[in-house]
Amino acid sequence: MTRASLDKQPRDVASMFDGVAEKYDVTNTVLSLGQDRFWRKAVARAVDARPGERILDLAAGTGTSSLPFRDAGATVVPCDFSLGMLRAGKRRHPELPFTAGDGMRLPFADGVFDAVTISFGLRNINEPKTGLAELLRVTRPGGRLVVCEFSHPTWRPFRTVYDEYLMRALPPIATRVSSNPDAYVYLAESIRDWPDQPALAALVQDAGWERVAWRDLTGGIVALHRGFKPLAG
Repeated sequence: MTRASLDKQPRDVASMFDGVAEKYDVTNTVLSLGQDRFWRKAVARAVDARPGERILDLAAGTGTSSLPFRDAGATVVPCDFSLGMLRAGKRRHPELPFTAGDGMRLPFADGVFDAVTISFGLRNINEPKTGLAELLRVTRPGGRLVVCEFSHPTWRPFRTVYDEYLMRALPPIATRVSSNPDAYVYLAESIRDWPDQPALAALVQDAGWERVAWRDLTGGIVALHRGFKPLAG
């Protein structure tokens, strides 16, 4: 599977990420020009994990995104549907409880997490609204959601340059640094086709989250969406 226009079947997407697992973190740093580190810090601040809390890090890949929550004293569960990513992560961070799971059918009971987060993975769920509803289900009442996802630059001239980078520059760079360049063709197309910030906020709200808001990072290349599970109902 290499085209965002194809159905995002979990088996296909998982297989694609299996193929890039070993070099995934390095490739992301190269392709984002080092911005991925800044984005992870922004997610950590938004989640605001506290000692004793339980945090679900969905689409955690090799677990790099989970480390700030562990370091804050929370119990973090890195979850992903790519077994290749999970194996690579377990070798690097054997102390973390890596868990295999499909974002549309999470293997957790209702209301067990204080906060749930997903970074750059909501696009890869076949039905994002279903994924957001599943995240709501496993969150305690009053708990919080943080979604970090590629979005749409807000300044039109910059958006044009960014689109050119995605479709022209990113695939050749990926060919040099990635073990599966086709995966990054899919990445570029899925970013281009993803809803903008207000549309994603509406999707989060429709899934049942309240007090939904967002803020842009790096000129809107990435957006952080936040929400809270209602205390009742």
